[in-house]
Amino acid sequence: MIKQNDLKKLRTVSIRSRTSKVSVKDFAKPGKLPAGLSKKLFRLIPPINFGADFHKLVALIKKAKKKKKPVIFMFGAHVIKCGLSPVVIDLMRRGYITALATNGASIIHDFETAYCGKTSEIVDKELGKGTFGITKETAEFVNSIAVDAAREDAGIGYMAGRKINTARLKHRDNSIFAQAYRLKVPMTSHIAIGTDVVHQHPNFDGACWGKASQSDFLKLCNQIKGLGGGGVVLNFGSAVILPEVFLKALNLCRNLGYNATGFTAANFDMIKHYRPITNIVNRPTMSGGHGFNFIGHHEFMLPLLYAGVTSGK
Repeated sequence: MIKQNDLKKLRTVSIRSRTSKVSVKDFAKPGKLPAGLSKKLFRLIPPINFGADFHKLVALIKKAKKKKKPVIFMFGAHVIKCGLSPVVIDLMRRGYITALATNGASIIHDFETAYCGKTSEIVDKELGKGTFGITKETAEFVNSIAVDAAREDAGIGYMAGRKINTARLKHRDNSIFAQAYRLKVPMTSHIAIGTDVVHQHPNFDGACWGKASQSDFLKLCNQIKGLGGGGVVLNFGSAVILPEVFLKALNLCRNLGYNATGFTAANFDMIKHYRPITNIVNRPTMSGGHGFNFIGHHEFMLPLLYAGVTSGK
């Protein structure tokens, strides 16, 4: 038997005294854009090469919305750390995002944002002291989400949104999870044990996290099964977890007889990664549909996509 460390000896720190790099005061403010700016900005993108692909993707998203097909927004935690939560929330409100899927780290940054308006610690500094991710409030709240979700068989994404709203956290209007819950937009979270900072804490319950994440996997399947014939799936910045989850969920839907073909898949990231291009863009659309891959920083690309879909005809 492997001798386990005594996690009760863990020395935690408070998020209020911890240095954080990201503040809600710097978040994007899509609601304050001048009238007509989105259309003017989108028209600056020439319909040539990748610009042509971008225009085509925007048209396909608009078409999916008109046809009431799913538009699934998958994303990594960097989207939140780039201050883009309000952009995602506004796209939900406008009906351009009908479901969301993310990883475990997004819950951490979303909670910290909602709780005290700041997130993203200085990893290099904290790692040297052994205090990276040892934040008391974050571990207490986030690990309780999985326990409650497993007990109610509710899924992590739903429970995170409900608990942030119920706790009336000060900055919950900037929480993607909280707003998805309010707007009744399905949201799922998919974890790998050992990848997130809250897994270091003594109140981490692997069984609860596993059960709740499995529930979210099945919920994501319920969204993917409707992609056929014009749906859209977007992936912003998840290089491993969501490409792998998506491929298995898509295969399960097809195995069960759903016509999950003929949809659009687009990947956005800062560099080219094997799994998103292979498991989201290429393999799923081999039997029909459209696949796109765009390279660029999220803080540029997501606002550009927002400008495109909200630009009108």
